[in-house]
Amino acid sequence: MPPVTEAHLTDSIADALQYVACYHPTDFITAMGEAYRREESPGARNAIGQILTNSRMCALGRRPICQDTGVANVFVRVGVQAVTDWRRPLQDIVDDAVRRAYTLDTNPLRASVVRDPFGMRGNTGDNTPAMLHVEMVAGDRIDVTVSAKGGGSENKTKFAVLNPSASVADWVVNTVETLGAGWCPPGMLGIGVGGSVDKAMSMAKMALNDPVDIFDLIDRGPQDRVEELRLEIYERVNALGIGAQGLGGLTTVLDVKIRHFPTHAASLPVALIPNCAATRHVHFTLDGQGPATFDPPDLSLWPQVTLDAAASDARRIDLDALDDATLASLTPGDTLLVSGTLYTGRDAAHKRMVDTLDRGEALPVDLRGRAIYYVGPVDPVGDEVIGPAGPTTSTRMDRFTDRILSETGLKVMIGKAERGPEALKAIAAHGAVYMIAVGGAAYLVSKAIREAEPVAYQDLGMEAIYRLRVEDMPVTLAVDTRGNSIHESGPKAWRRSA
Repeated sequence: MPPVTEAHLTDSIADALQYVACYHPTDFITAMGEAYRREESPGARNAIGQILTNSRMCALGRRPICQDTGVANVFVRVGVQAVTDWRRPLQDIVDDAVRRAYTLDTNPLRASVVRDPFGMRGNTGDNTPAMLHVEMVAGDRIDVTVSAKGGGSENKTKFAVLNPSASVADWVVNTVETLGAGWCPPGMLGIGVGGSVDKAMSMAKMALNDPVDIFDLIDRGPQDRVEELRLEIYERVNALGIGAQGLGGLTTVLDVKIRHFPTHAASLPVALIPNCAATRHVHFTLDGQGPATFDPPDLSLWPQVTLDAAASDARRIDLDALDDATLASLTPGDTLLVSGTLYTGRDAAHKRMVDTLDRGEALPVDLRGRAIYYVGPVDPVGDEVIGPAGPTTSTRMDRFTDRILSETGLKVMIGKAERGPEALKAIAAHGAVYMIAVGGAAYLVSKAIREAEPVAYQDLGMEAIYRLRVEDMPVTLAVDTRGNSIHESGPKAWRRSA
C-alpha cells in the first residue's frame, strides 16, 4: 500500500475547510427543510427560510455560509497499520492546511483565532492553530473529520459532574433553557456522558459530526437507553418554545447526538456543546491513493422557500432619518427593512470606544441618532462590496451599552440573540431600540449592503469600524423603546408542556 503523504493530508484538509465553509451537510439541509415545513411561528419560519435561502446562495456562489467561518476542528483517526510519510508533527501539517484554506485569495475565510487569550489578543491572521484531536485505531487507513465551529455556539458550552442518580435529560433541558439564542438555533446538541472531564467534552464535540437521523429514530422507535434519552431531550427541548433565533417556535433543535464512555462509580460527567444553524463538517478517508475530493450537493436538495410574504408585511425604516416617534412606534416582532447609513462595531471596537470616552476624548465616528451593527465581515472578493456579513452575539456588548447610549446618542443596535437585563434597562432608559438579523444568513444579509468603507480602528482587522450603506436589509424588532423583548415574549407564547 502506498503511504499517505503530508501533501495528501494538507491538500485534503485545506479543500475540506473551503468546502464546509460554503456547503451545509446534506442531512442538515434535509432536516432544516423539514423544520421549515413544520414551523407554525411566522417569525421563526421566516428565519429558517432565510437560513435555507442563504445556504443555497452560498452553494451557488461558493461563498461562506456565515461570516464567522469558525475555528478549525480536525479529528484524525490513524490506523495502527497505516503507512505514512510524515516528517513533521501532525499539528504543523494540519496548520499548513488551515493557513492555506483561510488565506485563499479567491475565497478568503475570516481569521478569528487570537494568539494570546490574555492581554492584547492579537489575531494570528490565518486562523491557525487548528484544534487537533488524534486517536490511534485499528486498520490501515487515515480517517479525518473536519469541522468549522463558530464562536457563538461554542461560547454556550456547558459542563457538570452530576450525582450518579441524577437525570441527564433534566440537566440538559434546564441548561438549554438558560442558553438564550446566542448559539443560533435551530441547530444540534452534542452531549458527552461519562469518562472524565476532558473525555466527556471531547465526546460532545465529536458527537456533533454524527449524521442527523432523528426522524428515522422517531419512525422506528428507540432500541436502547441512549436512543430513549436522545428522543426525550429532543422532544423536551423543542417544547421549550425557544424556536429559530429565539423568536419562539416549534423547532429549537434538529437532532440530539449522544456519546458515552465508562466512568468512575462516584461520578456522572456530562458535557453539552450546541452547534448553530451554520453546522459545517465533512469526513474523508485517506489510503495513499491521493488527496480526498469533495462533490457539491445537488441543488435539488434545498426546499422551495418563499420570503416575499414576509417582505410584503415589512415596514421600511430610514436609518438616516431616525426620530423618537418612529422608534417608539415599533413593536417586538415587527418585520423591518432598514436602509441608509449603518456603522459596524463589535467587542474590540466597543472596548476601544469606552476607553476613549474614559480619557475624555472624542470618538472617531459620530453615532448621534445613528445605528450600529454588531458584525465582523468576511473580506470581499471580485466585485463584492463586502463579504458575508451576518450578526454576532449581542450580549457581549451588554456591558458597554449604557455608556455608549448615554454618551454618544446612538439610537439603534442590530445584532443577534437576546439582550440581558443590564442592556434592556439601558435601552428603555435612553429610548433606543434593538433589532436582530438572522444568524446563519450572512451571505444573504451582505447583498443588502451597497457600500462599505473602513472609517476607524483598521488595526483591529475584521473588528474595525466600517460605515455601510444598506438597502432593505431584513431585520426584526427585538427590543422596543420600553425594554420589551421578543426573546422573552416569543418563547413564552410557543412553550408547550415538556
